[in-house]
Amino acid sequence: MSDERISSPVLNTYDVVVVLNQQSLDKFESKVKPGGILMYDTYGIHKKPTRTDIKIYPIDATEKSIEMKNSKTFNMIVLKKTLPERHWHLIPLNEEALKEGGNLIKE
Repeated sequence: MSDERISSPVLNTYDVVVVLNQQSLDKFESKVKPGGILMYDTYGIHKKPTRTDIKIYPIDATEKSIEMKNSKTFNMIVLKKTLPERHWHLIPLNEEALKEGGNLIKE
């Protein structure tokens, strides 16, 4: 609550979009700015992006997490100070997942 107007940034277009399912791809592909980046997990995608004015990076994230034998690697890494101590043992695995994800990116 405030006596003054509170500003909340609401975006209609994005520089970078990361998509994890077909429903999100359908919703957000058109909202990437021309020249922007669309990254998407290929698992379950039956209608691939079609835009030619953006960079599109298909990533086999689900497949890689299965290969690494731990589906938790699919999630984003969180900083150690915000992660409960009981999960700190997952940090090296998540770092490895990020490296593997970087290797999957192809234009």
